[in-house]
Amino acid sequence: MLSVMSFLLNQLNEKIMETTANKKITSEQAIALEDKYGAHNYHPLPVVLSKGEGVYVWDAEGKRYYDFLSAYSAVNQGHSHPKIVKALIDQASTLALTSRAFYNDVLGEYEKYVTEYFGFDKVLPMNSGAEAVETAIKLTRKYAYEKNGIAENEAKIIVCENNFHGRTTTIISFSNDPDARKNFGPYTPGFIKIPYNDIDALEQALSEENVAGFLVEPIQGEAGVYVPDEGYLEEAYELCKAAGVLFVADEVQTGIARTGQLLAVDHENVQPDILILGKAISGGVYPVSAVLANDHIMEVIKPGEHGSTFGGNPVAAKVAMAALEVIKDEKLADNAEKMGQLFRKEMNQLIEGTELINAVRGKGLLNAILINDTEESSTAWDICIKLRDNGLLAKPTHGNIIRFAPPLVITEEQLMDCVQIIRKTILEF
Repeated sequence: MLSVMSFLLNQLNEKIMETTANKKITSEQAIALEDKYGAHNYHPLPVVLSKGEGVYVWDAEGKRYYDFLSAYSAVNQGHSHPKIVKALIDQASTLALTSRAFYNDVLGEYEKYVTEYFGFDKVLPMNSGAEAVETAIKLTRKYAYEKNGIAENEAKIIVCENNFHGRTTTIISFSNDPDARKNFGPYTPGFIKIPYNDIDALEQALSEENVAGFLVEPIQGEAGVYVPDEGYLEEAYELCKAAGVLFVADEVQTGIARTGQLLAVDHENVQPDILILGKAISGGVYPVSAVLANDHIMEVIKPGEHGSTFGGNPVAAKVAMAALEVIKDEKLADNAEKMGQLFRKEMNQLIEGTELINAVRGKGLLNAILINDTEESSTAWDICIKLRDNGLLAKPTHGNIIRFAPPLVITEEQLMDCVQIIRKTILEF
């Protein structure tokens, strides 16, 4: 009797799965559902993705595309990397979450691995990039009060104009993007804004009283892939060091091999006082972020003063170790450097044959082209629609800039195929 029941249940389950598979959602239905039930806080390119592998993604109807955004550089290791996915599944099926109320048998292993990997004494694990930036801000302020003798509530942090560090209330307080700021005040005080890539402005700001830190993106990604002058980061670090001010590098987007080095600051041999990581530290498989610093800085944080229920959970720890192993084992920084040079060479050749593109800029595989039109125009968006039609997905930023950031596993053959798609699209536009 039991075997008959088991047989019938199996048959029923197979029928349910078959019916579900036959009712797969269409792109039109997926977009309609998001429009009706989701907050309208994004303006996605009209394509609905349902599968990813390596440098490719597929839409709900089965069309394949090259992914040239990499989830804002979270998927450096390629979509669904088998080693990272296995780490996720194995740990999730064993122990997913304990909170930090108890120890677990994975976190310490991860902390040792990640600190040795990046050359720091301590790590404070979090989940999102914005959380990690908030953590770094709190750490910078607390260090200023307890180690640098700045009076409580008087600390100032220098930031750069056109920055993008996240969207929390504190972070948007020092943003100059009207979409991020307007009607979200009152804003958090304690920040000095200076132009990016301006050493004189930094030196002047450092001369003010009660300066605790300088928070900077080594390359401004969201602003349009602005690469600073050679030597800017090194000189900025030396100025901070001379002033007794912490140099805080936000490498959420630029880190983890994206720019052709493990970290973007590595191009100038700078070791930040505080390093902020996120996105590709998990290969895009799970939300993981981290703040790294040496003992004399990190020791100002005591129990109860900062934390996260999910920060440092066993799944995150295993996934991050696997993701970092992939970066090292597959030499993805080297590949990003080589493929990036090739890409910019090809784009510069394209620029010679069209007036539609003014410039290409970037490092490694974090690049952008500047469209010859105003920020208010729809030209860059319309080009991205045509790129989509031709099998490549990218997204504009700041109206007239298109960012190109494929997974770092891309081969030369695949890259040249993408170059031809971009060339064809631009020349026919």
